[in-house]
Amino acid sequence: MKRVAVVGASLAGVRAAQELRAQGYDGGVVLIGEEAHLPYDRPPLSKGFLAGTTSRAALELLDAGDLASLALDFRLGVRATSLDPAARRVHLSDGSSVHADGVVIATGGRARTLPGFERAHTLRTIDDALALRATLVPGVRVAIVGAGFIGAEVASTCRSLGLDVVVLEALNAPLAPVLGPELAAVCARLHADHGTDLRCGVAVASLSESGVHLADGSLVPADVVVVGVGMTPATDWLAGSGLTTGNGVHTDAGLVTDLPQVVAIGDVARYHADGVGRRHEHWTNASEQAPVAVGNLLAGRTERTYTPSGYVWSDQYAGTLQLAGHPRPDDALTFVEGGPADESFVATYQRDGVTVGVFALNNPKLFNRLRRQALRRPAAV
Repeated sequence: MKRVAVVGASLAGVRAAQELRAQGYDGGVVLIGEEAHLPYDRPPLSKGFLAGTTSRAALELLDAGDLASLALDFRLGVRATSLDPAARRVHLSDGSSVHADGVVIATGGRARTLPGFERAHTLRTIDDALALRATLVPGVRVAIVGAGFIGAEVASTCRSLGLDVVVLEALNAPLAPVLGPELAAVCARLHADHGTDLRCGVAVASLSESGVHLADGSLVPADVVVVGVGMTPATDWLAGSGLTTGNGVHTDAGLVTDLPQVVAIGDVARYHADGVGRRHEHWTNASEQAPVAVGNLLAGRTERTYTPSGYVWSDQYAGTLQLAGHPRPDDALTFVEGGPADESFVATYQRDGVTVGVFALNNPKLFNRLRRQALRRPAAV
């Protein structure tokens, strides 16, 4: 294998490039990125960078030493348009192509939009963050559609800037499918405690110069509107490649696709284990998958399988939320320290007498201890 093309220059792609070198690969590595920027970290985009307290330089994933040691061939500002496995080529939007003996698909996805909300802001890239930040001037009213992690973090940042914020959520409680009803109520309390107007169980209809129109005919006045309703995996460029797609690029448990010389990692990868397909959209997953996928790519077959930690965190208002494991909303919840009304607590999720998840608000020390002790073996998802 003389050359590997890594398609996608965000965290997953960078980790793949680093793993190739760490695992002894000394051939050519081409890193292809649709954005013109060098690889950068995304989590601060909804927090410190959006608020203007985190610099652009602080987002960089690779410093000068990394760039020198990795010896990457960057192709930035171009999009992969197709994959031709027979010719071993990745075709690019500028008309050029890259010959590659192995391919790592790390294209992530694009922010999902809503019909009638095409003019609203989304937050996926640094350019998105810069465009949104420019609108957050004193006195503007902000409406956010979606109370997931991105929506909640943007709401928190806007409140820190002294702006009036309304969050519109279709569910009866924010993050209920992930955390369950009791901890979803805690997330709702965080909004209320910090002056955010959270409205759950509402459906949005359209956007106008006046604000957000709801399905019941009412209007939520807003000067700035942000839509945070998830992302769509970037797989359109793989049409005709022979790879199986559908809510991501399908892989086996080792992140190997239908073609042994092609692996997929990060937000775009839908890996199958125990007959179930799973796709995770968070920072830790993108980082954890790289060693497994790269090892199998270099071996030319699946030798290792991926076991996710399920770790995710979110900074909202004055709180840091941490979750690990693979809980379900109907799992039994036990508070190990503190309770849902406290500013700091830790809870565990139990299923069939086994701890399958740990959640904490502002208690990283106990969270990390329980994460190590209680989640020693993966739980059935």
